[in-house]
Amino acid sequence: MKRLKVGLVGLGEVAQITHLPILENLADRYEIAALCDISPTLLQVLGEKYRVTNLYTDYKALAAQEDLDAVFVLNSDEYHADSAIHALKNHKHVLIEKPMTLNHADADAMIEARDEAGVQVMVGYMRRFAPAFTEALEEIKTLGPIQYAKVRDIIGPNRKIIDQSSTVYRFTDIPKELMEERYTRRAAMIKEAIGEVPQDIYNAYGLLAGLNSHDLSAMRELLGMPKRVVSAAQWNGGGYITAILEFDGYYAVFETGVDEQCRFDASIEVMGKYKQLNVKYDTPYIRHLPTTLEVKETVGEQYNEYVKRPTLKDPYTVELETFYEVATQNKAPKTTIEDYKQDLELFKMITDALLANEPKSSALELEV
Repeated sequence: MKRLKVGLVGLGEVAQITHLPILENLADRYEIAALCDISPTLLQVLGEKYRVTNLYTDYKALAAQEDLDAVFVLNSDEYHADSAIHALKNHKHVLIEKPMTLNHADADAMIEARDEAGVQVMVGYMRRFAPAFTEALEEIKTLGPIQYAKVRDIIGPNRKIIDQSSTVYRFTDIPKELMEERYTRRAAMIKEAIGEVPQDIYNAYGLLAGLNSHDLSAMRELLGMPKRVVSAAQWNGGGYITAILEFDGYYAVFETGVDEQCRFDASIEVMGKYKQLNVKYDTPYIRHLPTTLEVKETVGEQYNEYVKRPTLKDPYTVELETFYEVATQNKAPKTTIEDYKQDLELFKMITDALLANEPKSSALELEV
């Protein structure tokens, strides 16, 4: 098998817990050939750990490394588009973590760069590669007309789970001006997407694009794009959101929030008249906690409940196996840039519904 030479941009928690170890496990397909991070100390530590000598603090320099086949964009959201576009202009395939971008303009720029280079971009929606989710895509065909659906993602701080289960290197040598630039860029990008909004709505959009891009993307693949957002509300400074989504012949409830509990409660439940499915996700920061598919059905007078766990292989591994095929066979993945743009549309639909539900005083304060 051809080994792909990969460069990683961003060496934070996700890279350390998932991408780097899995790339080592898939050493028959991948070679970790370059690393990039804005923390010089972190860069040196991980360079030594993974025996990588091509080390960069600038993603543009990594993208220019001639022998790389692909670049993994794992850095902060605000730099995803720039990092990906520089990799594409250097004719590298790209795996990019969610949220791919925060607005349509950056997504369109990535499409242009991808098409000019003739390479592929795959968005890292690992939940859509979970074997239990893939099985749900087949099971839903047996459901008959859908009656109702629920999409839920309520979690505690990832840090609490990570600190109990993994060793993650964190250093404080990131230049202050880069941290300030990050927040300035983020504000400009979100303004481009949804305009001037109250702070709570701004925060809610960030939650949708961050945590909930997983939920809404998987929901779209399972159910399709909703016709409209009937209503939505946010509270606790945009830290909790609930929305009612209209589909053909039924409605779905979406609920999300972040609290201080050390647990991860995420699922997509779909109900037919005689059968219902529930895809249940656990924290991705412990790789081998399996995604499961719960099935409940009534056949005549008999009621059955059972759980399907197709494999203990984690979704990230399946995702990277798929990306290998995408890069070596030059075939488009299901999680394309165009697919992600539908998520941007859905974030905007929910945000518009949140704005419509805002007290008039909030709008007046914004004008002042």
